[in-house]
Amino acid sequence: MSLRTWLITGVSSGFGRHLAEQLLTAGERVVGTVRRPEAVADLAQAHPDTFRTEILDVRDTPRVHEVVKHTADAFGGIDVLVNNAGYGLFGAAEEYTDAQIDAIVAPNLTGSIQLIRAVLPYMREAGRGRVVQLSSYGGQVAFPGNSMYHATKWGIEGFCESVAQEVAPFGIGVTIVEPGGARTEFRYGSAQPADPLPEYEGNPAHAYRAMLDPANGLAPGDPARMATRIPHPCAWSSALRP
Repeated sequence: MSLRTWLITGVSSGFGRHLAEQLLTAGERVVGTVRRPEAVADLAQAHPDTFRTEILDVRDTPRVHEVVKHTADAFGGIDVLVNNAGYGLFGAAEEYTDAQIDAIVAPNLTGSIQLIRAVLPYMREAGRGRVVQLSSYGGQVAFPGNSMYHATKWGIEGFCESVAQEVAPFGIGVTIVEPGGARTEFRYGSAQPADPLPEYEGNPAHAYRAMLDPANGLAPGDPARMATRIPHPCAWSSALRP
């Protein structure tokens, strides 16, 4: 089996970091996107031949296309795209500002859409490939105080389910991964709560506060173990075999 190229967004922490480490240990090639290269300096040093860093804010569509092209040109294509970047916004719907709504839609929804659109021509030309979209159990159920997060996850799942049917004839597969709560920066670092309105005190929309407070206990999921549940390409489809 030849070396495969994985393009993974958001490898500085959480699922992206654990998945990148596991793949590199297994001898795969990983192109990982970050916003701060120092966050993955150790990976670059430990795996100089198989790990490459790309600086990317997934909200920057022209840069998305540059990163995809650089990767495909350098390694003769992209075997697997893992859309992992994103974060959570919490609060009642009317507590969000317009800027907060725009800010979460860009990385969680449109950024993933543009990355998928950017890699498909290369995968289609190769006649193989796999798109892995990190979603959440929040892409299937909804809780108060999470409306915009759910909107982005339900949206990207609908997009991926449609695209999966479009690209299957080209030998391209699409996998949606829906983790439960995990001990990542999603809850305890990158989460963005809206400014509360007094009218919502005691409302179910503010139940998220208990979830975000580490004093109440960390999320039960081990992100490293959960990352191992993302199947290896060999298990998905023979279309990925050279």
